[in-house]
Amino acid sequence: MAVEHDVVMTRAGEVAERMAVIADTVAGPAADDVDRRGRFPSETLAALKAEGLLAALVPLEFGGGGAGVAEVSQGLVALGKRCASSAMVVAMHHIQVACLVRHGRNDVLRGYLGEVAAHQYLLASATTEVGTGGDVRSSICALEVTDGRFRLEKQAPVISYADEADAVLVTARRTAESPESDQVIVVCRPPGLELEQVGEWNALGFRGTCSTGFVLRATGDARLVLEDPYGDISTQTMLPVAHLLWASVWLGIATDAVELARKFVQAEARRKPGTMPPAALRLADVTVVHQQFIDMVHSSLARFAAADSDGLSSIAFGVGMNALKVSASTLVVDIVRECMLICGLASYRLDTPYSLGRHLRDAMGASLMVNNDRIMANNAQMLLVLRGSE
Repeated sequence: MAVEHDVVMTRAGEVAERMAVIADTVAGPAADDVDRRGRFPSETLAALKAEGLLAALVPLEFGGGGAGVAEVSQGLVALGKRCASSAMVVAMHHIQVACLVRHGRNDVLRGYLGEVAAHQYLLASATTEVGTGGDVRSSICALEVTDGRFRLEKQAPVISYADEADAVLVTARRTAESPESDQVIVVCRPPGLELEQVGEWNALGFRGTCSTGFVLRATGDARLVLEDPYGDISTQTMLPVAHLLWASVWLGIATDAVELARKFVQAEARRKPGTMPPAALRLADVTVVHQQFIDMVHSSLARFAAADSDGLSSIAFGVGMNALKVSASTLVVDIVRECMLICGLASYRLDTPYSLGRHLRDAMGASLMVNNDRIMANNAQMLLVLRGSE
């Protein structure tokens, strides 16, 4: 569990700038070691906590930074350029903070939000469950509530960075008699949180997220259950914020790949003055695709910021956010692979300034974080009932 820090509260306008500095000075230098050892990026998270950045989305009235998703997105692009594992941990944390900010309305949850800001708590998530086939909109485990206290046990195949988190936001059936789709989110925190690790994390990419499986057992105050149904939380907050922030991390990976490809072509041009390097046209092409990626993320952020509760719940908005996730997770792989062709063997080797091996391995995980096939199947169902006026 994380320790308490003396934090500097960060104003909304400084979020991206401070995250970028930490990306360059802390996350980047440690990235290869984090990846090689598959370890948690502890130095990056410590630096973010010291700057108050884990509470960037917490409103000012609760001691947070008062920033919006767009500011955090910009900072995640910077982190993603230097260490995608660090960026993904920070993205997943902020998804949970957004859910707590937008849907945790009782006094206990509001008080806990203040604790998140004051102590820079790191929040994790347990939405997947053994036996559901990866469907996060159904749960087998159920809450048991007695005398104002809850109890639950969940077989979670993945809880990223659970050993480092200060709390885990867990989905469960509302009661033992509820259908699997009648879900709630509950904040599970020490001392009533027990995690029994199941298996190890030795993955191709995003190795620093430490996404091992756990049996999670928790007890606590029943007021730590968010009042809104999980279906509403997912539609209005968790799903769009996840897709926006994940896409920002992937954009960071793609941006660094393009920057390395540009430097490679420029170095080739300096070696042969007066001639255009063969890869220059490929660089021009990939720059167009990269700009499309940037514009897609920015327009999606603007759409999210402008939407009211009805808009966030609309089928058209859900289809659009799903399309962002599928497109972004596809583009990041396409861009990195194209940049590898531009840089040639220098990108394939691990001992050159143009190495893109880590970029490619991290990028390949994007389509699997909620599998694109499942998302496309959901879009297919929604498109069957989408009206032209939405």
